[in-house]
Amino acid sequence: MVYHVIGYRKKTVRENLLIAFPHLSDKERLAIEKKSFQHLCDMFLEMIKTLSITDKQIEERFTYANLEVYKDLEKKGKSIALLTSHYASYEWVISMNRKISHKGYGIYKQITNPYFDDLVKKIRSRFKAYLITTKETKKTIANNYKNGVLAVYGFASDQTPRRSDNMYWYTFFGQTTAIHYGAENLAKEFDMNIIFLKVKKIKRGYYQASFEVPTEDVKSVPNYKISEEFMRNVEQQIIEAPEYYLWTHKRWKHKKYD
Repeated sequence: MVYHVIGYRKKTVRENLLIAFPHLSDKERLAIEKKSFQHLCDMFLEMIKTLSITDKQIEERFTYANLEVYKDLEKKGKSIALLTSHYASYEWVISMNRKISHKGYGIYKQITNPYFDDLVKKIRSRFKAYLITTKETKKTIANNYKNGVLAVYGFASDQTPRRSDNMYWYTFFGQTTAIHYGAENLAKEFDMNIIFLKVKKIKRGYYQASFEVPTEDVKSVPNYKISEEFMRNVEQQIIEAPEYYLWTHKRWKHKKYD
């Protein structure tokens, strides 16, 4: 229904895949396209299932390869900016709140329709995750920093940022692309550590997450370098299995000189 009848954002997916994989044949890109819609529908069903999934089920379906890496970072006594992407299962990352000591915040873009916005908040708040909108992020981090509240803030940092005069440009899949660097900036401003979260799809309905710490001295790293490294990691993961990426959003929306 979603792919063959409704054709949800099929044009955008096709354009994105052509930009990212121009060296593939039409047949090869079409195969990725169809698999990506199958995964998208799985994601939607998994999101709804979150409302009723048990602790035991989520424990079996979303595992962590090296959670100790994250827990060791918590022991440093600082808040943490967690950078992840729209790959595999980014919805079930909220289950991480059952295993950590810091207060967990998920940052999301508010949905215009109030009914769906409330539904998304209800789903994503299931595992003690506090949801804040992108507009509330800096104020929340500043208040927690002032009051000594240790927290981990989840940033989906692979989306296209809003058009502005101070955009940072980076080459993503061979295309000059505006990238988010807000998480890196906030980490430097409020003395937070940074960790990357990578999610791998094992099989249908089963995922495994792993962590990587790019540096333990965020302020010493030149501006934008952490954000660049994160995007390199995202690109490499997509190349390995492109069907699990969210291709329905425009990834190359802005041109550097438009």
